[in-house]
Amino acid sequence: MNAEILITKADGEQEPFDPLKLDASLVRAGASPAMRKRITTRIMQDLRPGMTTSEIYRHAYDILEREEEQPVAARYSIKRALFSLGPSGFPFEQFLAEVLRAHGWKARTGVALTGRCAPHEVDVFAEKEGRRIGIEAKFHNEAGGKTDIKDALYVKARFEDLRNTPDESSRLTEGWLVTNTTFTRNAVRYAQCSGLTLLAWDYPRENNLLRMIEDARVHPLTCLTTLSESEKRRLLDSKVVLCRHVATPHLLKEYGIKPARVPQVLEEAKRLCSV
Repeated sequence: MNAEILITKADGEQEPFDPLKLDASLVRAGASPAMRKRITTRIMQDLRPGMTTSEIYRHAYDILEREEEQPVAARYSIKRALFSLGPSGFPFEQFLAEVLRAHGWKARTGVALTGRCAPHEVDVFAEKEGRRIGIEAKFHNEAGGKTDIKDALYVKARFEDLRNTPDESSRLTEGWLVTNTTFTRNAVRYAQCSGLTLLAWDYPRENNLLRMIEDARVHPLTCLTTLSESEKRRLLDSKVVLCRHVATPHLLKEYGIKPARVPQVLEEAKRLCSV
């Protein structure tokens, strides 16, 4: 680790640049050993005090997109691709439901339930093997956004109301709080004490959101580098959130992608979503 150079994280905190963290993210994306070494070497050459993690990411992504196969660049961009599901949180909720379905859950979004004391609408309702979970999805448009203890307290109270409801069809066995960024320490401490399940980009250490996405190959369509931002937005507005869902020529043409570009989009989607 180069302890001499501090870089700036998304939340404004600084930490020493660690080339092993960069290499690990490139491994997850599927970059070849030679490409990983090339990128790490170039970034360390260009590194300067205070350089942001976003600048480092962009530098690595540009090299991957220019010199490596497209799906590698797309996989490397998953975290930023989740931010592109905004600005509203609805596409993120739909994406979470797709991730759960890929892991064997039955999942629906925007479900109205009747608690013991009050009615509630949960962002995602999922069922599997007798488990019934209500999910509150906290979407952040920026990497520095954190979900705090107020959200954890709110979700826990709603879960308890739905856990104790006499309405069997509304009764939950678990409450989850899910975010595309991170939780504050107080939120984690409270959740661990109260039995609330938290799921974030890299929390918990195992079975976090990134791991669930990668294991099931449910990449958001915003990962695709062959679609323009306006094309992605049209698809998201129609509740198309996965790259695997655009892997048909008919659908792409229906949403205005020019026929000459369709094969390129199909090829990237096929390779990115392949197991």
